[in-house]
Amino acid sequence: MNAITRRMFLQTSALAAGAALAPKTPAQSAKQYNVLFIAVDDLRPQLGCYGFSQMKTPHIDRLASQGLLFERAYCQQAVCSPSRTSLLTGLRPDSTKVYDLQTHFRLTIPDVVTLPQYFKIHGYHTQALSKIYHGGLDDPASWSVPHWSPKAKNYGSQEILEAMKHDQEELLEKNEGPAVEILERDSQTGQPLKVTRPKFRVRGPSWESPDVSDNALPDGETADRAVELLRALKNQRFFLAVGFLKPHLPFVAPRKYFDSYPPESISAAENSYPPKDAPPFALHNFGELRNYKDIPKEGPLPEEKSKELVRAYYAAASYVDAQIGRVLDELDKLDLRKNTVVVLWGDHGWQLGEHALWCKHTNFETSTHSPLILSAPDMPAQGIKTDRLAEFVDIYPTLCELCSLPVPGGLEGVSLAPLMKDPHRPWKKAAFSQYPRGNNIMGYSMRTDRYRYTEWIRKDVDEPAGVELYDHALDPQENVNIAGRPEEKERILQLGKMLHASWRNSLPPGYSKK
Repeated sequence: MNAITRRMFLQTSALAAGAALAPKTPAQSAKQYNVLFIAVDDLRPQLGCYGFSQMKTPHIDRLASQGLLFERAYCQQAVCSPSRTSLLTGLRPDSTKVYDLQTHFRLTIPDVVTLPQYFKIHGYHTQALSKIYHGGLDDPASWSVPHWSPKAKNYGSQEILEAMKHDQEELLEKNEGPAVEILERDSQTGQPLKVTRPKFRVRGPSWESPDVSDNALPDGETADRAVELLRALKNQRFFLAVGFLKPHLPFVAPRKYFDSYPPESISAAENSYPPKDAPPFALHNFGELRNYKDIPKEGPLPEEKSKELVRAYYAAASYVDAQIGRVLDELDKLDLRKNTVVVLWGDHGWQLGEHALWCKHTNFETSTHSPLILSAPDMPAQGIKTDRLAEFVDIYPTLCELCSLPVPGGLEGVSLAPLMKDPHRPWKKAAFSQYPRGNNIMGYSMRTDRYRYTEWIRKDVDEPAGVELYDHALDPQENVNIAGRPEEKERILQLGKMLHASWRNSLPPGYSKK
């Protein structure tokens, strides 16, 4: 594993870092841009700018009109902590060894230099609001000041909050201890490095539409704080990471956002059934959603409940769009857009009943396909789209290049900056994702221009336990697994060889494979 570590950074980048920290002439400083780093939890690319006219997302759409929209960007593992860890370290899950929500990357790769930490070393003020790393697994070394979290409650109803408090007290008494226990801490920072799986969870309903102001809920409070910080940091070089919690469950948004989506306008997923001939490893029982009080513990969701959830997800997406708009408006008001790179990403996709699934936790397109928008002051063109394959590990080197910082070695992605100049140039042959099933099976998935190919690998076994092949030219919803068809045998061999050759053999023309 070739992760950039603190020692490697000091050995290989001392001169570059010294140059970056030295006094700059105005010409030299011109491209030492600020970074506004916007992370949105569970946001699938179902947005107006991605061609979904039903969605009310005018502010994200505006950002897309001022930058480059990636039509085919993919996370490396479709669940919060592994995806965010991969993006923020520039390393893939098999390098970070973070596959779950209980392991901090400082336990597995303790000396890695994260993306914000790299900017901090180069003289930037780095600061994080709300969810950037997964909850409870923050990284103090990444930030110039301690991480900030909103204090607002997740629900607007006092009745719901009191019922949850009562349930929490009962469960604490019954279980004689906290839901999560810390198994290991960092000896210097006290940061938890390994925690247990939750012994119990307290959840309310899966959605709510309270008649409250935007900043009565966490994301509105986060937008308030982001606006304050932009004003305070306007004369500094900053890397400001702003995390928004919605549309993560529970789907809670002020009532006015629900009003934008009348119930009669909502449809359930067309393909609410498992893919034909898919192996069992490809599916799951969407336990994350089943934790909520109004969701049955087993079986499919009734159609009316499905429509309720779809509507609530849309409302939550529009709510977070409005908060992003407030932050972007302040950036413009302060005249900071001319020297600030803005990147917006959702940490993975989300299933809204497709394949009879909800949440993420799969290798399907609905889980791995994620929104990504980049806007930079010196872009030769704005409001453009690219269908070239991009991966979240590419964000680290991209921001370095856009901000004129030396791109460190050891990263496992490539800069996307060339696509901002020529969005149609030859690019990656494939994007790679993976997802574990238990402790014994890992699903490795590869998205090419036309196909999604997945192998489910058992430890210590040569042959895959399951194989999937979906032809996006004929089956864009991935409804029929054609891997077992005799006529696809040669294609399976070719794609299998490509998958096992890994990402290093699918890089854009001219990029090193080392």
